[in-house]
Amino acid sequence: MSKFVVYPAIDLRFGEVVRLRQGKVDQQTEYGNKPSAVAKDWIEQGAEWLHVINLNGAFGERIEQNEAAIENIIAVGKDEVKIQLGGGLRSLEQITAAFDLGITRVILGTSVIENPAMGIEMINQFGGDKIAFGFDAIGQELMSRGWQSRSGLSMTSLAEKLALAGAQTIIYTNIKKDGMQTGVDWKIAKQLADETGLCVIASGGTATLEDISRVREAGLGGVIVGRALYEGNFSLKEALNVR
Repeated sequence: MSKFVVYPAIDLRFGEVVRLRQGKVDQQTEYGNKPSAVAKDWIEQGAEWLHVINLNGAFGERIEQNEAAIENIIAVGKDEVKIQLGGGLRSLEQITAAFDLGITRVILGTSVIENPAMGIEMINQFGGDKIAFGFDAIGQELMSRGWQSRSGLSMTSLAEKLALAGAQTIIYTNIKKDGMQTGVDWKIAKQLADETGLCVIASGGTATLEDISRVREAGLGGVIVGRALYEGNFSLKEALNVR
């Protein structure tokens, strides 16, 4: 079994660190305008990975402020932490540019949900270890375009196609739980992992150290933690020490 990883989340909108409830922009909470300082804090507490999302990119908004923030995060984390980046990466040029900046792994969602062949092409181009696939779902249905559009596509059907192509990692988010601190949906994440053999990272709803423990005990690849850290439910150091 691969090593269990706790991923502190840094969601960016117009250069600020924010969290949304269920992906809704009218339910946004701001946590500061210095993303690089947040990244430095997570690194000092022992983070091995950072989970960075360009929300403006996901929503099709202007991304200049986020691009600067991402570059600053990379500069702070250079040689100290791995970074996975998602949000609006929908072309080969954008993905290549992310890797050129120093991103360790990109997260593809909408581009692959709308065109599964692109996922296979990116695996062939960069390798399965460099691409994670963002499965943001309501029930079993995948959502796209910043969670605004229904795809009509089931998680398992797409996951199986990607697994055959050499995919390694899926990030599963229960949209209804995201940002709500009502507990992570580890059961569906485990089901997805069992059905596909892929490394599944659970995201959305983590509120307590017990939630992290449940994800770990389920044999999943990791958990993404956002609002619970920003609200002070526990420290990242405590989360990293959960066994």
